[in-house]
Amino acid sequence: MTVCVYGLWHLGTVTAACLASRGLATVGLAETPEAAAELNAGKAPLFEPGLDPLLAQGLQDGTLSFTDDVAAVSRADLLWVNFDTPVDDDDVADVGYVLDRVRGTFPHLKDGAVVLISSQVPVGSTALLEHDFAAVAKGRKVSFAYSPENLRLGDAIRVFTQSERIVIGVRGDDARKVIEPFLKRFSDILLWTRVESAEMVKHALNSYLATCVTFTNEIATICESVSADMSEVEAALRLDPRIGKKAYVRAGSAFGGGTLARDVQFLKSIAKDGDVRVPVLAAVLESNDHHKGWVVRHLRRQLGALAGKKVGVLGLAYKAGTDAIRRSVAIEVIEELMAEGADVTVFDPKVAALPEPLSSAVTIASSANAVFKDSEAVVLATEWPQFRELDFTALVPSMERAMLIDQNAFVSKQLADLSGMDYIVAGKVR
Repeated sequence: MTVCVYGLWHLGTVTAACLASRGLATVGLAETPEAAAELNAGKAPLFEPGLDPLLAQGLQDGTLSFTDDVAAVSRADLLWVNFDTPVDDDDVADVGYVLDRVRGTFPHLKDGAVVLISSQVPVGSTALLEHDFAAVAKGRKVSFAYSPENLRLGDAIRVFTQSERIVIGVRGDDARKVIEPFLKRFSDILLWTRVESAEMVKHALNSYLATCVTFTNEIATICESVSADMSEVEAALRLDPRIGKKAYVRAGSAFGGGTLARDVQFLKSIAKDGDVRVPVLAAVLESNDHHKGWVVRHLRRQLGALAGKKVGVLGLAYKAGTDAIRRSVAIEVIEELMAEGADVTVFDPKVAALPEPLSSAVTIASSANAVFKDSEAVVLATEWPQFRELDFTALVPSMERAMLIDQNAFVSKQLADLSGMDYIVAGKVR
């Protein structure tokens, strides 16, 4: 059997490479000849650890290929839709972008094929595509299904190939018979549900995680004001069986990237359409947006007016393990610092350039050490492992003032015995 993966940014490229790595005949459908050429050269559209070698292996083995010819869909038993649904600056998703591209494949789908959606789309989207295809089917029988993606930037290959569980929403056995041989290679636990339930799983999971993040950061802010230590509160929460050791109860940065916010917005919109009140969800994004200002508020408190103050920022990427910067909280912090008139120097091990207008206003250093030189404060924004290896004892004397803001307590162990540095971390101000 053959699978065609449509939508080749992070989600789709990882999916195609992982499918091919298990010997499955996989064709990736790119939107442009240039994108197909890059992928056929073994180059992913963004950095993900291990992805380029995995692409190269699939291409060499002959299990993987890429094309921009939509006719490739006609040879596929399974069309797997993996577009990273675009969001605007208000976290509102452009769902039409995904749906229109799926509709564009309708003339090419063969009889008996299955269309599996994994893009983030609001509940009801799969049913809408089913309805639209029925109008142009011309006697063909095509099944539609939904499986919420669960990838994580920086750890996507492991998460895909060693899935703890995979949720798949189907209408009947026809879709299941096609999908099951593909997915059982990646997980022993396949949870089969109705389509709408599978769509809701993604909304519920991401909105739950978003609520946990904002709740924890609000508790951490209260801890700062009453001399409590959020790391100690966190340890107690993780020991409670009703919460657990893997809970999202670590104080830190606001969530960024658009993924969590996109599903919160979906649920808010769905609730509004159904005349359902969801005051908790409505407050999540407001709370998260407020927490994005945590760094600059502390800098003002310590340094006063920031105009002319030299501030260093370590990390630009949305999270460690990727070079994606869109919707990165680090970028939003830099933009706020620039608006305050600060002189900003930055370093990231994978991001070497910034878009305008930041590129002409921000100094990109060649090393992490250069960020500290003559700075009055350094913000540790992205948790790159190499930042833990920095020699803070040597770096502090190079600073104008020894002040580090670490939103995620990432280097707290390295600084535990270092005197003479103001160390600020969410939930505790040292």
